[in-house]
Amino acid sequence: MRHKLRRTWVTIAVIVGMAVPGSIALGELPPGGTFLDDDNSQHQGSIEAIAALGITRGCNPPVNDLFCPKDSVTRAQMAAFLVRALDLPPTTQAPFVDIDGVFVDDINRLAASGITRGCNPPVNNRYCPDRSVTRAQMAAFLVRALGLPATTTSPFTDSAGVFEDDINRLAAAGITVGCNPPANDRFCPDSQVTREQMATFLTRGLGLTPLIPPPRPGPPTGNPDGNAPVPADGQAEDTSNPDIVIGNGTPQSCTAAAVVDAVAQGGIIVFDCGPDPVTIEMTEPAKVFNDTGPEIVLDGRGKVTLSGRGQNRILYMNTCDRDQVWTTSHCQNQDHPRLTVQNLTFIDGNSKGEEYDGGGAIWVRGGRFKIVNSRFFNNVCDDTGPDVGGAAVRVFSQYQGLPVYVVNSTFGGGVGYGNVCSNGGGLSSIGVSYTVINSLFTHNRAIGNGANPARGGTPGGGSGGAIYNDGNFFTLKVIDTVIEDNHANEGGGAIFFVSNDRSGSLRIEDSTLRRNPSDGFETRGYPGIFFLGSSIDVINSTLEP
Repeated sequence: MRHKLRRTWVTIAVIVGMAVPGSIALGELPPGGTFLDDDNSQHQGSIEAIAALGITRGCNPPVNDLFCPKDSVTRAQMAAFLVRALDLPPTTQAPFVDIDGVFVDDINRLAASGITRGCNPPVNNRYCPDRSVTRAQMAAFLVRALGLPATTTSPFTDSAGVFEDDINRLAAAGITVGCNPPANDRFCPDSQVTREQMATFLTRGLGLTPLIPPPRPGPPTGNPDGNAPVPADGQAEDTSNPDIVIGNGTPQSCTAAAVVDAVAQGGIIVFDCGPDPVTIEMTEPAKVFNDTGPEIVLDGRGKVTLSGRGQNRILYMNTCDRDQVWTTSHCQNQDHPRLTVQNLTFIDGNSKGEEYDGGGAIWVRGGRFKIVNSRFFNNVCDDTGPDVGGAAVRVFSQYQGLPVYVVNSTFGGGVGYGNVCSNGGGLSSIGVSYTVINSLFTHNRAIGNGANPARGGTPGGGSGGAIYNDGNFFTLKVIDTVIEDNHANEGGGAIFFVSNDRSGSLRIEDSTLRRNPSDGFETRGYPGIFFLGSSIDVINSTLEP
């Protein structure tokens, strides 16, 4: 049986590997690809490759515009993947007593082909269709399906057990490289396989070419209906006479190394990457040196996206970091550098596990900081922790307590674009004031649990779906801004505001807050908000559950 299946796989791999690139040109894929929710996935090319062949159809029938990349693969779904991938023939066999629904035929075909034996040995009259597939079980499925040959290699230190031979065969075939890059000496056999990971395993096993779609244009910059006046300190900087120009008119000249080098030098920085939008994949954060500037402006002129690739933070400034030059004895309260980011898009920033937590896209301490005409999509920071926050932006210690201006900018903005962290899906700060004008926050999430201080037995977090403010004296002003469809596992689906000494104030003016559920707690009469401070003023605004 294995020999027969292996010959079948080789034929399919050759045909498919040749057919996919020839039948679907990259330009034919819609911007952002087939699904709305995988734009920030490193597996997107593999997802598109198996979607092009009908191996996957999506996870939300009948619409099927979502892939649910982070969901675990069930045994029933595994059957469907393999039956479609290998075009397994129909059968009249029905060996299991616990299956019904849409995957019955797939499961029976899989069993008839000898790829599955059941889940309750030695009887094996049950399939357990709703049970999640572990990485070890996935190895066994693919080894049987593809007829992978025996090997003497044993690259992993944690694969001992009944599936060890299958895992080793999978590695020898180049279908898996491990679970702990860059060492990759572990396989994590008991971890569940996600749908996005399964797409990559199938793509490698079938010899497919990943298909990378053009970037999705994305939601608009800022609140389209926002027209509040912006104070001079909050307006875009003049970049008509730049100090540094990144690029020479071609996309290839706009590199991550050039961005890192330019930010390190400081000054007014613009881009010349050609007439079309470009995405620059940052392999490390661009870091501000505190003895440059004092004005540091990074202006994408509406055509540049900086991507953290889901691997690293994008931009970092810390006046108290000696590695970035400590210029004063009062590093937490100095007037420089003055950092402005404008006309840029920040995507796929990831600060998980960083020494300075939070700030998946941007982390700032000291000096002054401002965001103008910019967008933040799919940035993340640590999933749990009582004080961890700011999937997009985290700020500390602004000079003389002056506010951070966030003007005409978007955080999330649509399904599949939201930023996610333990607290503060969009913005987070400790003791820092924000003035948010003409901006848009949607589909951001605070996913921690246990609040702050953390309840016993919990890791803490889960507050401030869009904005998280903590500390002593600070203010938050939200003006002509829309905050909707954000979510917090604990408090403040839209805004979490806790002034520990009760001196801080919140002002919401000409704004709309709606559909921002707080699963744990919020302040009575203010849906989506948890507030502890001196005063909260709501002026000409709409607050709805």
